[in-house]
Amino acid sequence: MLQTLIYLLLALPLLVLLLHTTIRAIRYFYKFPMPQILANLIDNPLRRKIQPPHEMPLRHGIEPGMTVLEVGPGNGRYTLETARRVGRTGKVVAIDIEPKMIERVRQRAQAEGVTQIEAKVADVYDLPFDDGTFDAVYLITVISEIPQPERALREFYRVLSPAGTLAFSEMLTDPDYPRASTLIRLATAANFRLKRKSGNFFAYTLVFEKQVNSED
Repeated sequence: MLQTLIYLLLALPLLVLLLHTTIRAIRYFYKFPMPQILANLIDNPLRRKIQPPHEMPLRHGIEPGMTVLEVGPGNGRYTLETARRVGRTGKVVAIDIEPKMIERVRQRAQAEGVTQIEAKVADVYDLPFDDGTFDAVYLITVISEIPQPERALREFYRVLSPAGTLAFSEMLTDPDYPRASTLIRLATAANFRLKRKSGNFFAYTLVFEKQVNSED
């Protein structure tokens, strides 16, 4: 019995690694938004330890009074913390292509009495906002779910103010985890410049600023 238990304990990490690798392989070839039924599974204690909700607005450079766009809010836990950070004079707009995800965010904001959140269905390739609307845009383990990130980055650039910032937070346990160098390359090609990097290979945050051209 003890020997069987030992074998099971030894096999468990291998099974987890195999599952993770399989999911990564599938997601590499087939990009699709995270199903809403997985929203609470993704919001797990390990993730909250690595990416503490109350710390993420600070890592993203969010300040009181800002107007902020969050792409892919999940169940809204990080959205609410960002809304608390911007305060009553600020605003957070959360967008997702999945209507049920947006409904989760709306319900959570209402339940917790946070009013400076607007949650809406939107396409990252054609954002329904004017040029220069936002002081900051951020994505937490989302950018690699977007089939054509280059198109999305062009839209993020457009809706950001001249002094606006774009932030990505990633962690290795996410099946879609991209290396920091990959995101730096993509963002640089979209006319962003790296402003700050924090964390390490296992979990990191990148904050970019716009390289404003004379015609912008």
